[in-house]
Amino acid sequence: MNAQQAARTRQVALQIVEARSAAELDAAFEALRRGRAAALLVADIGGGVFFTQRAHLAELALRHRFPAIFANTENVEAGGLMAYSPSSVANYRRAGAFIDRILHGTRAGDIPVEQPTRFELAVNLKTARAMNLIIPQSLLLRADRVIE
Repeated sequence: MNAQQAARTRQVALQIVEARSAAELDAAFEALRRGRAAALLVADIGGGVFFTQRAHLAELALRHRFPAIFANTENVEAGGLMAYSPSSVANYRRAGAFIDRILHGTRAGDIPVEQPTRFELAVNLKTARAMNLIIPQSLLLRADRVIE
């Protein structure tokens, strides 16, 4: 289910704001503030600007008091509140296996596309405290990584 479908199902207003470069991040957060956003789902769909600007993005979310969930654990390490995402370590290991197969003669086009099978939940309690948020113990117990 995508975010728009989930918002409709839960009768929640969804405000979509795009930022395609680091220079557009401040304006995007200002648009969210004007739209009275209560939280933030950061989906880095191509381009990687949210990954390369993860510290700035976390700082903006904290400054604007937007509880935010990210698509990469690295965003949480940089100060973001939480992430639920495929395991970067598992993905890099799979990439290494693909490279090995290619170096041993398998054509890249003959390797099947795979979906991630390992997902991780990361929570940054330092950021939660700075935002005066209480993360339920039940969520913390399910987290793969809790940053204190």
